[in-house]
Amino acid sequence: MRTAQRAHTRAVGPKPQSKVSRPGASSAVLANVPDLRKNTVYLGDCIDVLRSLPAESVDLVFADPPYNLQLEGQLSRPDQSTVDGVDDDWDKFESFADYDRFTWDWLSAARRVMKPDATLFVIGSYHNIFRVGSTLQDLGFWILNDIVWLKSNPMPNFRGRRFTNAHETLIWASKGPDAKRYTFNYEALKAGNEDCQMRSDWLFPICTGRERLKNGEGHKVHPTQKPEALLARILLSASHPGDVVLDPFFGTGTTGAVAKRLGRSFVGIERDETYATAARARIEGVEPLADEALSAAPAKRSEPRVPFATLIEAGLVEPGTILTDAAGRTRVVVRPDGAVALGAIIGSIHKIGALAQGLPACNGWTFWHVLHEGRLVPIDALRAGFRADQRQARAS
Repeated sequence: MRTAQRAHTRAVGPKPQSKVSRPGASSAVLANVPDLRKNTVYLGDCIDVLRSLPAESVDLVFADPPYNLQLEGQLSRPDQSTVDGVDDDWDKFESFADYDRFTWDWLSAARRVMKPDATLFVIGSYHNIFRVGSTLQDLGFWILNDIVWLKSNPMPNFRGRRFTNAHETLIWASKGPDAKRYTFNYEALKAGNEDCQMRSDWLFPICTGRERLKNGEGHKVHPTQKPEALLARILLSASHPGDVVLDPFFGTGTTGAVAKRLGRSFVGIERDETYATAARARIEGVEPLADEALSAAPAKRSEPRVPFATLIEAGLVEPGTILTDAAGRTRVVVRPDGAVALGAIIGSIHKIGALAQGLPACNGWTFWHVLHEGRLVPIDALRAGFRADQRQARAS
């Protein structure tokens, strides 16, 4: 990842509607791409290729741009061995202004090919992520989250002059504040996280072992190869099977390998032929998961609305039934109209649940429990069963 042609010719502007141009930029590799060729690694400058792709054609972007590390000389360990760090030309820029121009150009080009409700993840370190975030906002993107990738096995600080740099930052953004229908697979993430909401601090090791691509001499093919687990979390969070995932800094193809395994399509852009060749070979060996392993967990927001009164009308909850909290300390009585009574106070399952806890709001579906088949279950379980029965009835 993180290979790109640098731009030197356009001053950065603050307005999202500003036209981006790069006179004199290389355009020899691809003059025009009339259709989006899925599951393809385009060889060329990322900005040139992005400008040639169809507008509003991708569902998700993952970008791992050059970090502009500004390394001065080689890094050495205490035993004087050399650290295999990032000293490639693609990570070198003449100035911060030069890097900012490059960032503006590639983000503008990526924004054009994103569908209206597509989102973008961009990863970086303290060297560049704050500058990238500023440009994102100047271009009109709407930041949804910043996510910290905590490295369980970070490279130590050999000079002992700074804290160990043990994390990188991802910014997740939509195209703008009005893009409300972006994909976020909340229920699936929660189900895989011990039924707890997925947090914005993610713990993964850096890419090592068999996953790390090596050449014939045993050296890393790419110095900044990202772990597949990180890309899997991103794709599972913000895309669906069949979606198109774009990576404009494709490197050795981690995004493509994960996309193929998870039933997504990918579009990769890479200017270095060695990296692109390694990526194609890597992806060719990936076996996609079976369809049944990829079926998405249903999002509750997309399911038909079922009022509590409907459960009473369907005979799943009888008027006069006692509902309690999970501990059985608070009791309410179900009324025929779908309200519940806490003593003399009558209201919805949500309003009375909040009142019972002294809170401003409450999800009554998960707070209130009912005795069902000999055990106490949330009334949400009865609602889920009702929805399942309705789906089966419609299918028959």
